[in-house]
Amino acid sequence: MELSHAAGRVAVAPARDATPRIGGVAQPFTGGSELRDPYRDEVVTRVALSTSKEVRAAVDAALEAQPRIAGMPVHERAAVLRRAADLVEERAEVYASTITRQTGKALKNTLREVRRAAWTMRAAATAAESMRGQVLPGDVAPDGEGILALTLREPVGVIGAITPFNAPFNLVVHKVAPAFAAGNAIVVKPASEAPLAALDVAEVLEEAGAPTGAVNVLPGNRQTIGALVADQRIGMFTLTGSRAAGEALLRGAGLRRVVLELGGNSPNIVHRDAPLAATAAACVRGGFANTGQSCNSVQRIIVHRDALDEFTDALLATTARLVVGDPMDPDTDVGTVVDTAAADRIEEWLDEAQRRGARLLAGGHRSGAQLEPIVVVDAPLDSRLVCEEVFGPVVVLLPYGEVDEAIATANATPFGLQAAVFTESLDVAMRVSRGVRSGAVLVNKTTNYRMDHLPYGGVKESGFGREGPASAIEEMTELKLVVIGRADAIS
Repeated sequence: MELSHAAGRVAVAPARDATPRIGGVAQPFTGGSELRDPYRDEVVTRVALSTSKEVRAAVDAALEAQPRIAGMPVHERAAVLRRAADLVEERAEVYASTITRQTGKALKNTLREVRRAAWTMRAAATAAESMRGQVLPGDVAPDGEGILALTLREPVGVIGAITPFNAPFNLVVHKVAPAFAAGNAIVVKPASEAPLAALDVAEVLEEAGAPTGAVNVLPGNRQTIGALVADQRIGMFTLTGSRAAGEALLRGAGLRRVVLELGGNSPNIVHRDAPLAATAAACVRGGFANTGQSCNSVQRIIVHRDALDEFTDALLATTARLVVGDPMDPDTDVGTVVDTAAADRIEEWLDEAQRRGARLLAGGHRSGAQLEPIVVVDAPLDSRLVCEEVFGPVVVLLPYGEVDEAIATANATPFGLQAAVFTESLDVAMRVSRGVRSGAVLVNKTTNYRMDHLPYGGVKESGFGREGPASAIEEMTELKLVVIGRADAIS
């Protein structure tokens, strides 16, 4: 199947319902809601509402599959992931167009996401092959002579995953691939705005040789999440989503392990010695890719006063060259936000800031769910546009004079996911790296830069725990100590 647009034709998957996939079997559609393309306002799919009955069945299937996954030699699990990665790359355009139709993200962004997901699968395979424990000396203690101690990593069992709409393929893979690599089965509740990607991931892994039931998918709503969290057979939860969703999960999870990635309010510090034209271009890419709907998107740009005019001119010139239009057109840079409700919220925050003195240097025009890229100055420091996560195509320019002032501004948020600094000074880079409270500080890279194999996660209200396949495998396994003594020295 192909979809026409101004620049040609793009392959898309045939229409299908987003229904529960349990034990390798797609369930019939028994009721739910329609999901519409936010640009064309056409129905893309019908999204099922998974009930508590289907949640129990999915956990049953995962429990049945998990011992078979754990019993697979590591090289077989790694081979499955690499075969799946090859299949994902072969089908990248179809998978990407499916995401674009659901979310309104530009096709060039969704293609990059899907290809990154294939790389993430390969990184998980490599991490599985590198998974190891330690051999620890016993004789450091007086009663440890002749003792051999070692640690093993064992799978948690069944993992519950809750994933967002903004990167619905790669962020599912970031949970599914390490879980499988470590010997776990998983039950995924995808975002209701983009559920088909999780179904694609489950299908491609099974096609690559994963046992049926390794990945079970439950489209649904908050009630579906509630039923999932209530099932005590699930040993761990991993969620990427809002602060409210994370707090609700923590209340229900009890003593079970939880990893949370809850978003950000990314500060990007531009020092006066930075290469300003290149930095401005990077901030435009980092602020408006994915229509700004990334938890690490460039949102606050904290610019030295000596560089502010030149940087602003370069930023506006680059922003003006962005192509805003049909998300399915390969030439489009900026598509839509996920729906008109999201656009309404962004406009509300923008209006609030403007009433209090903020000025628009670019953007402000809207058509349905599509907003032109917005550049704001003079926004009050306590406005939601500055303090909260906008999750849209908005960047805010904030001036500073001294490095300590920039650090204080960067820290003036409840979030702490990623921060960035652009400078040629090692001293400035180190002062910012040590002074800003966040899960990562990037030097001469924007906050939305992420290498999928590296540890990724935040502090403060951005959550806790780390993703990235090697880090996720540690989160998704239990450390077991084995102590071996001599049979002739039993005590």
